[in-house]
Amino acid sequence: MTEPTTETPTDVAPQTSSASDIRPFRVSFPEEQLTDLRRRIKATKWPERETVADDTQGVKLATMQALASYWADNYDWRKVEAKLNSYPNFITNIDGMDIHFIHVKSKEKNALPMIVTHGWPGSVIEQLKIIDPLTNPTKYGGTAADAFDLVIPSIPGYGFSGKPTAPGWNPVRIAKTWITLMRSLGYTKYVAQGGDWGNSITEIMALQAPPGLLGISTNMPATVAPEIDAAIGAGKPKPADLTADESRAWDQLSFFYKNGLGYANEMALRPQTLYGIADSPVGLAAWILDHDDSSYKMIARSFAGQPEGLSRDDVLDNITMYWLTNTAISSARLYWDNVHTLPPGGFFTVRNVKLPVAVTVFPDEIYAAPRTWAEKAYSNMIYYNKFPKGTHFAAWEQPEYFVTGMRDGFRSLRGSATGGGRAD
Repeated sequence: MTEPTTETPTDVAPQTSSASDIRPFRVSFPEEQLTDLRRRIKATKWPERETVADDTQGVKLATMQALASYWADNYDWRKVEAKLNSYPNFITNIDGMDIHFIHVKSKEKNALPMIVTHGWPGSVIEQLKIIDPLTNPTKYGGTAADAFDLVIPSIPGYGFSGKPTAPGWNPVRIAKTWITLMRSLGYTKYVAQGGDWGNSITEIMALQAPPGLLGISTNMPATVAPEIDAAIGAGKPKPADLTADESRAWDQLSFFYKNGLGYANEMALRPQTLYGIADSPVGLAAWILDHDDSSYKMIARSFAGQPEGLSRDDVLDNITMYWLTNTAISSARLYWDNVHTLPPGGFFTVRNVKLPVAVTVFPDEIYAAPRTWAEKAYSNMIYYNKFPKGTHFAAWEQPEYFVTGMRDGFRSLRGSATGGGRAD
C-alpha cells in the first residue's frame, strides 16, 4: 500500500460550501432492491470447498454459506435503515461532490465538535454505536464535560456520498473537503478522529493544520519508521533489540505484508476489473470479509455461532449498504487514486504530525502500534492507551473502549474549544 503526502493535485478546484447548501437526507431503498438481493444470494454458484483445513486459501466455504443462508432468510435491512434515519442525515456539495454526513449535536453547551472518518471496507455504520454515548454522556457513564458534537461523513465513493467521475479524489483532497465541511457547519474549533483511510485523512488534516483543528485521535496510527517499514517489506530478519511490543508489531506487519495485501494491491492497480463484486452479493461479502486476519476470524466465529464484538447483523448491515449503494467499485478506486495521483509513501510510516495526537491501540489491529514508536512518531502525543481487546473496526466492535479513548484522549484540549468551537 502507498500513502500520500500533503501535496495537492493540480486539478483540485477551490473548496466551496455554505450552510444554505446543506439539505436533509433520508435513507430509503425500495423493497424491489431487497427482493432482488435475496434472489441473487440464493442463486449463488458455489465453488468447491477449500483443499486445506485452515483459512490460508481465503474465506472458508462454510463461513460464506452460513452468511448467505442468514442473509437471504433472516436478515432485516430495515432495522439498520431505521437506525440511520433516527439521526440527522444531510447532503452538501463541496468541490463538485455530494457529501453525505450524519450530524448529531449534544444537548450540552460546551460539547467538543469532532469529525469521525471511517475506512474501507467500512462506512458510517461503523460509528452508529458511539453516537449516543459521545453526544449524551450523562446517560452512558460520563459527565456533561465529556460531551461531543459529532460529524460523521461518508467518504466520496462510499455509502451515500457522490461517486467520483474523474481521478483525483485522494486522501489529500478529502482532507481539504472535511475542513470545508466543518467550516460550513460553523465550527471554529474542533478535533478529528479516524482509523484505516480515516486515519490517513485525519493525519493529513493535521498536516494541513487548518485554523481551528485542535488535535486528532487515531486508532490505526502511522508510527513505523521508514527504515523499519522497508526492512519488513524486504523480508529482512527481525532485529534482536526490539521490545516485546515492537517485536509483536514487527510480526504483525510482516504477516500482513506477506498475506494480507491482496485486496489492496488489486484495488490500487485494477479496481475496475472487480465486476464480480458489483454483480454478486456473496462475492462482495467474501471480498469485504477478507480484509485482515483477526477481523475475518472474529467474523467467521460470529457466523459459526460464537459472536463477539460484531454480530451477524452488524456485518451484514455494512455489506448490504455497499450492495444497495453499488459502491463496491467506486470505493475501491480510492486505492487507485491514492497510488496514481499522489507521491508514494508507506501506509503505516511516520508523517511527522505536529498537532496534538491521541492514540488508541487495539491489540488485534493490523498492527498494534507500540508506545515507543508512537512517542517518536508524534512529537505532541497527548494520550496513549492500549485496550485489552479489539481488532480493526474499533468503534464498531469495541464501542465502550473507543468512547473511553475519545473522552480521555481529548480531555486536555477541551479548554481550548470553550466559547468558540461550537456551531449555533
